[in-house]
Amino acid sequence: MSFRPTPPQLFDEFDAGRITREQLHAGLSWHAEGLVEEIVEAHEDPVTNWWEAMLAKRAAARITSRHGTWRIRHVLAALSRLPDFEPSRYLWNALHPDVPLHCFFRMRREPLFRLLKLENRNGLIRALIEHGPVDGKLVRETYVLEHGRDGLVAHPSPLEV
Repeated sequence: MSFRPTPPQLFDEFDAGRITREQLHAGLSWHAEGLVEEIVEAHEDPVTNWWEAMLAKRAAARITSRHGTWRIRHVLAALSRLPDFEPSRYLWNALHPDVPLHCFFRMRREPLFRLLKLENRNGLIRALIEHGPVDGKLVRETYVLEHGRDGLVAHPSPLEV
């Protein structure tokens, strides 16, 4: 699957004049179609969808009990702004308070996205994440997040947590 810009990235590109209105609409249409496909899948297999939701709620509750909802939402939003980061298509609206936090975790649904660990040391946050296809090789990466002018900014880390 090739990387597609998120809706905020599409609007930034449009505002900067790097893409046309038709390209903006095509990109937004692609994201909308993906959402509709997931809604249809959830409706066709409610039991699997229920289990996925329960696992995601459990994971979200575990990580937010340690770090708080505000920090988790900002970590996910910072990760979504990474260039060419495939899970960003599911994370781009993490700061929106009306979207339940568990919706961003994909425990068994393809592609997987798990926030495994957060550490806050010396003003830097290290996030260990796992993402990738269900049947393929999962990618486990560490990102260092620092406070920047626009909130948290994520950088790939050469060091393991």
